[in-house]
Amino acid sequence: MTPTTLTPTPVPPPPPQGGETYRLAVPNTASAPKIAREFLGTLLRVSRHDALTDDAHLCVTELVTNAHRHTRTHLIGVTVTVNRRRITVYVTDDMPWSLPVPNTTPAEHELGCGQGVFLLESVAETWGATIYGGLSPSHKAVWFTLARPHAAV
Repeated sequence: MTPTTLTPTPVPPPPPQGGETYRLAVPNTASAPKIAREFLGTLLRVSRHDALTDDAHLCVTELVTNAHRHTRTHLIGVTVTVNRRRITVYVTDDMPWSLPVPNTTPAEHELGCGQGVFLLESVAETWGATIYGGLSPSHKAVWFTLARPHAAV
Protein backbone atom coordinates (compact mmCIF):
# COMPACT_ATOMS: atom_id res chain seq x y z
CA MET A 1 0.00 0.00 0.00
CA THR A 2 1.32 3.40 -0.97
CA PRO A 3 0.52 6.35 1.29
CA THR A 4 -1.33 9.13 -0.48
CA THR A 5 -1.33 12.83 0.33
CA LEU A 6 -4.21 14.95 -0.89
CA THR A 7 -3.15 17.89 -2.99
CA PRO A 8 -5.32 20.15 -5.12
CA THR A 9 -4.40 18.40 -8.37
CA PRO A 10 -3.31 14.79 -7.80
CA VAL A 11 -2.95 12.70 -10.92
CA PRO A 12 -5.31 9.73 -11.17
CA PRO A 13 -3.83 6.33 -11.89
CA PRO A 14 -3.62 5.37 -15.55
CA PRO A 15 -6.42 3.10 -16.74
CA PRO A 16 -5.51 -0.58 -16.44
CA GLN A 17 -3.77 -1.81 -19.54
CA GLY A 18 -5.98 -4.10 -21.58
CA GLY A 19 -8.87 -3.36 -19.25
CA GLU A 20 -12.49 -2.45 -19.59
CA THR A 21 -14.38 0.53 -18.19
CA TYR A 22 -17.92 0.51 -16.80
CA ARG A 23 -19.95 3.54 -15.69
CA LEU A 24 -22.95 4.08 -13.46
CA ALA A 25 -24.75 7.32 -12.55
CA VAL A 26 -27.06 7.24 -9.55
CA PRO A 27 -29.26 9.95 -8.07
CA ASN A 28 -27.90 11.47 -4.87
CA THR A 29 -30.22 9.57 -2.54
CA ALA A 30 -29.79 7.39 0.54
CA SER A 31 -29.93 4.28 -1.67
CA ALA A 32 -26.95 5.38 -3.80
CA PRO A 33 -24.31 3.50 -1.72
CA LYS A 34 -26.25 0.22 -1.95
CA ILE A 35 -26.77 0.57 -5.70
CA ALA A 36 -23.06 1.36 -6.23
CA ARG A 37 -22.03 -1.58 -4.02
CA GLU A 38 -24.24 -4.01 -5.97
CA PHE A 39 -23.00 -2.65 -9.32
CA LEU A 40 -19.39 -3.08 -8.23
CA GLY A 41 -20.06 -6.52 -6.75
CA THR A 42 -21.52 -7.73 -10.05
CA LEU A 43 -18.51 -6.42 -12.00
CA LEU A 44 -16.11 -8.11 -9.58
CA ARG A 45 -17.88 -11.47 -9.91
CA VAL A 46 -18.01 -11.29 -13.71
CA SER A 47 -14.35 -10.23 -13.97
CA ARG A 48 -13.23 -12.93 -11.50
CA HIS A 49 -12.08 -10.47 -8.84
CA ASP A 50 -14.19 -12.09 -6.11
CA ALA A 51 -11.31 -11.85 -3.62
CA LEU A 52 -11.55 -8.04 -3.77
CA THR A 53 -15.28 -7.87 -3.07
CA ASP A 54 -15.23 -7.11 0.67
CA ASP A 55 -12.57 -4.39 0.40
CA ALA A 56 -14.20 -2.90 -2.71
CA HIS A 57 -17.60 -2.83 -1.01
CA LEU A 58 -16.15 -1.00 2.02
CA CYS A 59 -14.37 1.60 -0.08
CA VAL A 60 -17.13 2.32 -2.59
CA THR A 61 -19.72 2.51 0.18
CA GLU A 62 -17.59 5.04 2.05
CA LEU A 63 -16.98 7.22 -1.02
CA VAL A 64 -20.56 7.19 -2.30
CA THR A 65 -21.89 7.82 1.22
CA ASN A 66 -19.53 10.81 1.52
CA ALA A 67 -20.74 12.18 -1.81
CA HIS A 68 -24.34 11.74 -0.67
CA ARG A 69 -23.85 13.32 2.77
CA HIS A 70 -21.41 16.11 1.98
CA THR A 71 -22.39 17.36 -1.47
CA ARG A 72 -25.49 18.65 -3.20
CA THR A 73 -24.62 17.00 -6.49
CA HIS A 74 -27.64 15.66 -8.37
CA LEU A 75 -25.88 12.58 -9.74
CA ILE A 76 -23.06 10.53 -8.25
CA GLY A 77 -20.90 8.80 -10.83
CA VAL A 78 -19.18 5.47 -10.32
CA THR A 79 -16.62 4.46 -12.94
CA VAL A 80 -14.83 1.14 -12.65
CA THR A 81 -11.82 0.12 -14.72
CA VAL A 82 -10.91 -3.54 -14.56
CA ASN A 83 -8.14 -5.71 -15.92
CA ARG A 84 -6.82 -9.13 -14.95
CA ARG A 85 -4.75 -7.86 -12.01
CA ARG A 86 -6.48 -4.82 -10.52
CA ILE A 87 -9.49 -2.55 -10.40
CA THR A 88 -9.74 1.19 -10.03
CA VAL A 89 -12.98 2.79 -8.87
CA TYR A 90 -13.72 6.50 -9.33
CA VAL A 91 -16.60 8.17 -7.49
CA THR A 92 -17.44 11.55 -8.99
CA ASP A 93 -19.59 14.48 -7.98
CA ASP A 94 -19.87 18.12 -9.01
CA MET A 95 -18.52 19.59 -5.77
CA PRO A 96 -14.77 19.89 -6.44
CA TRP A 97 -14.01 21.87 -3.28
CA SER A 98 -15.38 19.13 -0.99
CA LEU A 99 -12.37 16.80 -0.56
CA PRO A 100 -12.02 13.92 1.92
CA VAL A 101 -9.88 14.75 4.94
CA PRO A 102 -8.91 12.71 8.00
CA ASN A 103 -10.39 13.62 11.36
CA THR A 104 -8.31 16.09 13.31
CA THR A 105 -9.78 16.10 16.80
CA PRO A 106 -10.57 13.40 19.37
CA ALA A 107 -14.24 14.41 19.25
CA GLU A 108 -14.37 13.80 15.48
CA HIS A 109 -12.64 10.46 16.00
CA GLU A 110 -15.25 9.39 18.56
CA LEU A 111 -18.06 10.39 16.19
CA GLY A 112 -16.50 8.39 13.35
CA CYS A 113 -15.96 11.52 11.25
CA GLY A 114 -13.04 11.33 8.85
CA GLN A 115 -12.60 7.58 9.22
CA GLY A 116 -13.04 7.04 5.47
CA VAL A 117 -9.55 8.33 4.72
CA PHE A 118 -8.08 5.86 7.20
CA LEU A 119 -10.20 3.09 5.70
CA LEU A 120 -8.86 3.87 2.22
CA GLU A 121 -5.30 4.04 3.56
CA SER A 122 -5.59 0.63 5.18
CA VAL A 123 -7.43 -1.23 2.41
CA ALA A 124 -6.53 0.27 -0.98
CA GLU A 125 -3.30 -0.28 -2.86
CA THR A 126 -3.46 3.44 -3.65
CA TRP A 127 -6.09 6.17 -3.61
CA GLY A 128 -6.48 9.87 -4.20
CA ALA A 129 -8.69 12.70 -5.35
CA THR A 130 -8.60 14.52 -8.66
CA ILE A 131 -10.19 17.90 -9.37
CA TYR A 132 -11.28 18.54 -12.96
CA GLY A 133 -11.89 21.84 -14.74
CA GLY A 134 -8.62 23.73 -14.37
CA LEU A 135 -9.03 27.30 -13.13
CA SER A 136 -12.81 26.83 -12.97
CA PRO A 137 -13.15 23.48 -11.18
CA SER A 138 -16.30 21.66 -12.23
CA HIS A 139 -16.17 18.29 -10.52
CA LYS A 140 -13.96 15.84 -8.69
CA ALA A 141 -13.28 12.13 -8.51
CA VAL A 142 -12.14 10.31 -5.42
CA TRP A 143 -10.61 7.02 -6.51
CA PHE A 144 -9.02 3.87 -5.17
CA THR A 145 -7.17 0.92 -6.67
CA LEU A 146 -7.29 -2.64 -5.40
CA ALA A 147 -5.07 -5.43 -6.71
CA ARG A 148 -5.48 -9.18 -6.57
CA PRO A 149 -3.48 -10.57 -3.65
CA HIS A 150 -1.04 -12.37 -5.96
CA ALA A 151 -0.75 -9.51 -8.50
CA ALA A 152 2.67 -7.99 -9.03
CA VAL A 153 2.81 -4.21 -8.80
